[in-house]
Order: sequence, then C-alpha cells, then structure tokens
Amino acid sequence: MERRRWLQAAVLLCVLALCSGRELKIKRTPIYNSTLARTLAEYTSAVYTADLTQLFTWTCERCGDLTEGFEVIELIVDVKNCLQAYVGYASDMNAVVVVFRGTQETSVQNWIEDLFWKQLDLDYPGMPQAKVHSGFYSAYHNTTLRDGVVNGIEKTREAYGNIPIMVTGHSMGGAMASFCALDLVVNYGSKDVTLITFGQPRIGNAVFASHFNCYLPNAIRVTNAHDIVPHLPPYYHYFPQKTYHHFSREVWVHNVGLGSLVYSIEQICDDSGEDPTCSRSVSGNSVQDHLNYLGIGMHAESPGSCRIVTGANTVQCKMDNDGNIVFSKQPGLSADQLHSSQ
Repeated sequence: MERRRWLQAAVLLCVLALCSGRELKIKRTPIYNSTLARTLAEYTSAVYTADLTQLFTWTCERCGDLTEGFEVIELIVDVKNCLQAYVGYASDMNAVVVVFRGTQETSVQNWIEDLFWKQLDLDYPGMPQAKVHSGFYSAYHNTTLRDGVVNGIEKTREAYGNIPIMVTGHSMGGAMASFCALDLVVNYGSKDVTLITFGQPRIGNAVFASHFNCYLPNAIRVTNAHDIVPHLPPYYHYFPQKTYHHFSREVWVHNVGLGSLVYSIEQICDDSGEDPTCSRSVSGNSVQDHLNYLGIGMHAESPGSCRIVTGANTVQCKMDNDGNIVFSKQPGLSADQLHSSQ
C-alpha cells in the first residue's frame, strides 16, 4: 500500500510538471500574483453584499480578511439597468480599487442562455476593424457607472496621491471592468492600471483583443475549471476575425491528480487569448464553477432588499430621473464616523 502511494505521488508530480510547465517558464516575469488575485476576488465577492449600508461602511461579513480596512469612496447603483460598482482606497496596497458587480444569481441562467446569441455589433471608437458587443460596452459607457467610477477615482487620487488603479469584476462585472480599464488608459491617460477579472465572457473580436493587449499587456482573466461563462459568446475558430475572441492573459484554475491525490493549480496560459490547453481544453458546462473562484463565493447573499446610508453630514446622495443612485463621501472618514452620524 505504501509503495502504491509513493507511485501515485510520483505520477502526480509528473502531471504537475506537464500542466504547469508554461507557468514555470513565465515566472521570471511577474505577470500573475496569486495573492493579489485572491485579494481582488475578495473585493469582488463583497460587491454582492445585499445590505448597501454594510457595503458602503465596509462592515459586511465579506469585508474582512485580505480586504480589512478598505475605505469605500463611491458606491454607484444603476437601478434601471440593475448594475452596481464601487470605488475606494486600499491602504495596504496604497491603491484605488474599482469593483463591478456581475449578474444577479437569480438571473444567471437566463443571462447565460442569452450569451449564446450575442453578436458583434459595435465598432470600438478609434480602433479600426475592432468590434465588440454593444450590450457589454454600453453597460459601462452608457450608464451612470462610468461617471460615478471616474469621479470616485479622481476623488481618491486627490486625497491619496497619484496611486495605482486596480480594476476587477466577476461575470458581466468582469466585462465592464475590462472596458473600464481600457477607458482609463485610452481616454484618461492613466499609466498604472491593473486588471484582473473572474469568469468573464468574451467581449470583442480578435482585432479588439489585439488592441486591448497593446494597452493592457498584463491584464489577467482568471477562469475556473468548467465555468461555462468564459466559453461565451461562442468562439468559432473557422472565422477568427469575425467571431468573439478573448484577450490575454488567461489563468486557468483547475484540479489535477491521480486517485485520492488531488492538487489545485493556477495555470498561466499562452498569450493568444484562446489557449487550447487551458479552459478551452474542457467543456464549459458548469454554472456552479462560475459562482466560486479561488474558494470564494461570487454570488448574492440573499435576494433581499438593500438598506441605504442616510447620514446627511457625511454622505452625498444623488438620484437621477430613473432612480439611479450614487453614494459618496470624502476620503478619510472611518466606518465608526459614518455610523455615528446616522
């Protein structure tokens, strides 16, 4: 029995070497930071908090561990389009963090079904032959999110200096995060933008992906096991210029092993955006794999209604004719100060 276990261990080591060989070669370049990815996954999980008061004051159940002490500056709720994002200051990383919420769990299945029929129908401004899906593009550019996010970033940088910007999101939130990061670089001239998304769908064609890689060469898309969403909208390899195409770089999280010996690896994929040895090597058929990343839940706590912050002395609340809301505060106010003013 002992000899058999040693043999299994030896085979597992060989499997790991084969699966992670590309990762070992790339380690000379700090293209992927596992700790940073886990940290941003926790920020992404927090955006699904049902109670907006707890999210805004960073006192929610998910607002701890690697994200403890975070300061929310701007919380944007687009009621009309069921979209949400927040911006704040992470003192431990000395960075602005921007987070976009993904599709609500109750509508994920319908959204996934719709993704099968998404069409490339919009020319991305300033990028000849680059086409994207107008729905993903508009969710960021043509709603209250863009102005709210940009305002939050500017406010945070005014208070804490010209610090780096980290943008993240899960599912459709990852699609919006990608357009946001590109927008910050192309249209606002930001130089230090980090993008890590989780389980995001394809958002444009190969030409768009090529442009995207030029502006954000170190962007990371984390995919999980058999998550169905990174496989959508479908990629038709017979029509590479007219089909959806992921930008690079993918990091595929999956299990490898033999028998009872199982090991989770984070495989760094090639720079094609469509590495056939990564998530494309398996069938994308799992919604459950879409709702959990790096051991962290990426779904709403409950379908309950949200409660809002009403402290008139510290919170400025703006509402437009469609009922969309932006909560904001001046940087430097602690959660205790927010609570004491209500």
